[in-house]
Amino acid sequence: MPLPENGAPWPPAQFAAEYAAMRVDDAWYAGDRKRLSEVYARDQLRPDGRRRLWGRRPPAPGQRDTRLHIPLAADIANTSAALLFSEPPKFTAEDTATQTRLDELTEAGGVANTLLEAAEVAAALGGVFLRVTWDTSLAARPLLTAVHADSALPEFRFGILSAVTFWHELPSNSATVWRHLERHEPGRILHGLYQGDADRLGVRVPLVEHPAVAGLADSLGEQGDAIETGLPDALTAAYIPNMRPNRARRGSPLGRSDFQGAHDQFDALDTVWTSWMRDIRLARARLIVPDGYLRSNGPGKGASFDADREIWQTLNIPPTETGAAGITLSQFAIRVAEHQQTAEAIVRQAVQSAGYSAQSFGLGDATAVTATEVVARERRSMITRDVKARYWAPALADMLHVMLRLDRTLGFSTVGVDERPHIQFGDAVSEDPQSTAQTLALLAQAEAASTDTKVRTLHPDWGDEQVQAEVDRIHAESGTGVPDPITGAPAAPLAEALQGATLNEL
Repeated sequence: MPLPENGAPWPPAQFAAEYAAMRVDDAWYAGDRKRLSEVYARDQLRPDGRRRLWGRRPPAPGQRDTRLHIPLAADIANTSAALLFSEPPKFTAEDTATQTRLDELTEAGGVANTLLEAAEVAAALGGVFLRVTWDTSLAARPLLTAVHADSALPEFRFGILSAVTFWHELPSNSATVWRHLERHEPGRILHGLYQGDADRLGVRVPLVEHPAVAGLADSLGEQGDAIETGLPDALTAAYIPNMRPNRARRGSPLGRSDFQGAHDQFDALDTVWTSWMRDIRLARARLIVPDGYLRSNGPGKGASFDADREIWQTLNIPPTETGAAGITLSQFAIRVAEHQQTAEAIVRQAVQSAGYSAQSFGLGDATAVTATEVVARERRSMITRDVKARYWAPALADMLHVMLRLDRTLGFSTVGVDERPHIQFGDAVSEDPQSTAQTLALLAQAEAASTDTKVRTLHPDWGDEQVQAEVDRIHAESGTGVPDPITGAPAAPLAEALQGATLNEL
């Protein structure tokens, strides 16, 4: 399918529902009060008939907006990404040369950081796209980038991504809206530049018309708008759903956001927080004083009371006159416990709806525990993490495979083995060093693990050479690895040497 025709409505009507839902999720994710007010300007009431906090009319000019926002949605998205990629995943290949080049591509390109960004956006918008591209002026290697779901128009067949069009608006100094469209199909990438307005794609013009994309014109093929990738059977983009199914739009191949169904809970949390801060604002101590206590500031300037004044002259006030005998302190109570309990209950329900444990958000016992106990307490979060990892693994492996193939096709490297990498996700919770040391001590006491196994347990990120070097150093320091002076064989550990020995031999 070619790029869109001139004058097409933008975004296309078939994506209106998806884009509208992403717009709401994006407003909560961004935490921008203005965007929240715009989103709920036409949807002001909750299902129970009460007006939403962000559905109220903004204050009149000159008045302060006292509504406050708690970024719980952003915390949920950040937690989702941290559970998946706080520890970088391992990418492995059977071929040594392929593994070496794979390490170079992932480390130089900062793939681990790209995955963190992509996972957070996926949790907020329901999914994210990974795109493989290249720019020889930047680096002599393929690049892995993340594209947000509200900047893509995907095409699926049987739930599998068959093509996708990425788009973004370019800088403009007038009312004209410039859009760059980048369509990924198997074997090629199409580019188009359109000059239109806010609601219409407008007229397609040559890429050289805008400086931001003029450099692409030199890379286009004979068709005038396509760059051949040399991979006719592979797509240079992949879609990763956050979770499926999409409950709001059943049957849609797009994933669902962690915020789906929790918008009213977010609004209720902001309402509670706003009320709490209102209590604090109203509870400020105020002094009510008789008129006679006020000092004139001069003609036309009114009167004032100086609360910091220490010496007062005699005031001519009848002591029996009601309300004139002294100063009254006015200070209202702050309903701290009520607001706190309500806020915590809302947060618990919101994170549970998203599939996480309350402990992941600091609402559980803060006592230091081992990694095993943390996993037990946060079991719901760990289950959600494992489910999301299953969506990530196939698409991520496909994109790494495409990177290796493009790397060879474009002449960046000479690695000849066509191998799809394997993905191993890191631990969500780092093991406590003390717990690891106790485990190794018990294994050593029971003689149930070799030195090699114990070193690998302590340093799971080490390679075979590092492990062997550490094992040799341990044997040398303990004397168990000194070679026999006669046979040249390594000396056996003391326990093995004593086993079966008779008293006379000892």
